[in-house]
Amino acid sequence: MTLFRRLDRPPVPLLVGVLFLSAAAVVLLVYVEQLNGESSTLYLQNRNYGLQTALHDLYKTQQADVVMLGNSLTYNVNWNELLGRASIVNRGIVSDITEGYLHRLDAVVRLKPRLCFIEGGINDIYAGVPVDLVHTHYKRIVETLRTEGIVPIIQSTLYVSPRWHDHEKNNLRVAQLNTLLQRLAATTGLEYIDLNKSMATNGALNDTLTYDGVHLNADGYRLWAREVERVLTAHGL
Repeated sequence: MTLFRRLDRPPVPLLVGVLFLSAAAVVLLVYVEQLNGESSTLYLQNRNYGLQTALHDLYKTQQADVVMLGNSLTYNVNWNELLGRASIVNRGIVSDITEGYLHRLDAVVRLKPRLCFIEGGINDIYAGVPVDLVHTHYKRIVETLRTEGIVPIIQSTLYVSPRWHDHEKNNLRVAQLNTLLQRLAATTGLEYIDLNKSMATNGALNDTLTYDGVHLNADGYRLWAREVERVLTAHGL
């Protein structure tokens, strides 16, 4: 009888764990279902998103030659000072995913830039967003920008270093995404910047270029700036 009761009513910690896993499974299922529809709300769960998009609406800049669109990797540096140029606007948002980019493209379009550099995808991958869906988001971003007369510059999704959790599995997905992005650039006649070419070795971000395994340090941004400068010069900027 005692054994039966223990099996029938598991210890509280075990019960809590089971409930937590069940809840997580439901959340994941709902998200996957949303991904198959027109839109999900995962990007809105990022507190930075609402704050930064509200600030973008508040900022007084009316025109810029270049917009840098991305996540924390883009957000973490002052591009004007890094490149020594005045007409660059930073539209990076910490923890943003590519669906979030899609829903805030108005903040890019209204600046009437000539070029928009796009970098993202790593947050999507770690959130479990399918690579094909990330690629679809990129295509829609590119199509929207081109319709508005803005030239998109597709930048590769950066690998993470071996210091970052689950790096092997997720770097394989990064490689898959980059293959699709490179193909997208080729089929649309757009510039593709392979940031991993100078920042990664054997499919992983070099530890010397990151302070935590995913975010770049000054040495990393020095290499990134070199690639951006090359494209700006080629476009007469």
